[in-house]
Amino acid sequence: MSSLLIKGGTVVETWGGTAAGADVLIDHDTIVAVIPHEEHGPPTDAVESVIQRGTEIIDATDMIVLPGMVDTHRHTWQTVLRASAPDSDLNGYIELVHHRYGPHFSPEDVYASTLLGALECLSAGITTLFDWCHVLNTPTHADAAVAALRDAGIRAQFGYGSPAFGTQDRGRWIEDPRQVRDRLFPTDGGLVTMALAPRGPSFSTREQTIADYRLARDLGIRISPHVGHGIPDGRRAVEILHELDLLGPDITYVHGNQLTDRSVQLLADSGGGVAVAPAVEARMGHGPDPIGRLRAHGIPVGLGVDVVTSVPGDLFSVMRAALITAHPNLTTPTALRLATIEGAAALGMADRVGSIEPGKQADIVLLRTDTPGMAPVLDPVATVVTSADTSAVDTVLVAGALRKRGGRLVAASSTALADARASAERVSRTSTVKLPG
Repeated sequence: MSSLLIKGGTVVETWGGTAAGADVLIDHDTIVAVIPHEEHGPPTDAVESVIQRGTEIIDATDMIVLPGMVDTHRHTWQTVLRASAPDSDLNGYIELVHHRYGPHFSPEDVYASTLLGALECLSAGITTLFDWCHVLNTPTHADAAVAALRDAGIRAQFGYGSPAFGTQDRGRWIEDPRQVRDRLFPTDGGLVTMALAPRGPSFSTREQTIADYRLARDLGIRISPHVGHGIPDGRRAVEILHELDLLGPDITYVHGNQLTDRSVQLLADSGGGVAVAPAVEARMGHGPDPIGRLRAHGIPVGLGVDVVTSVPGDLFSVMRAALITAHPNLTTPTALRLATIEGAAALGMADRVGSIEPGKQADIVLLRTDTPGMAPVLDPVATVVTSADTSAVDTVLVAGALRKRGGRLVAASSTALADARASAERVSRTSTVKLPG
């Protein structure tokens, strides 16, 4: 499809306000123009040239048009373990999911789980995902995860992580990411790019941390460590990175609930962003909500689902969790920014995604408002944040390609659900405990 015109919707501009009855013109994978109806006049030459080539029109009447949402932190490989640990604290979750289930995941299980999780994201209006994958028991597991992300058609940063169970093979950990980069990402990777999800500094030695961060920078990929949520050295994680001269704008920190004041200032001074997961952090007892504290220092903050073993897999739920845990520091417009443009900034992607404006990638979501749960729309932003859920997601585009239309996924794998169910049964059968149900 060469060009699209999303016509007559209420366009949410996350950098400031909304435009009722506006059109969004897309050429291939790029937004060309956003045209409020009251400002219609002679089209520019660029717009005219796109329209003349033949443009498909999507009628967005009674719909809210917003940027595709950005999930800045999700362990997508755990999708087949859905709702297996909703009543566990952090230690209980780690024992159950990582120590009992994780070692039994085959590459086929990783593929099935990651594919279903990526499709879940798309169906829920999430177009960009940081997949923090730490079930890579073999290099083939990484191949399976990346293949699933690409087959789903989602935009993703694939965070190559060391397994959180068993003995870490340092030689393999250093060599495998390089081989995965060379084998699976020989160019820019397209919609799926590579990142590193290291253990350090919270779960590894300083020497290992130095080697990991140098490896990521040698490969030219982003880094995403867990910090500041009641784990060994968690509160001081950023200070440790500072002492090791490893801080930089290429890092997306995860959680940050218990970071020291000095850590927060160092993070702000060095750049980078933070992925917070309000629902999981509250449920597992990670500590006080960090959103207001981080944003007060000018740090870009994004939202993440984290794990569907414990919470729902959509960002509507996470935005509402953030409103509760961060009150009174969070307004509904800010919550939507965290799920879109600020989340993109936290991943170093704000120049490409996160808002609807000319020159950016056409990652766009259309929400129905002609339902009892959404009408009437007095304030589009507040409606999205407080009332919308996955049932409202009518249409989803990633890089201009339709991934969902009319409330149904486009070209989704016909076997994805069956494969995921089979994977859950297999993991349950071979592990030491049984999945609920």
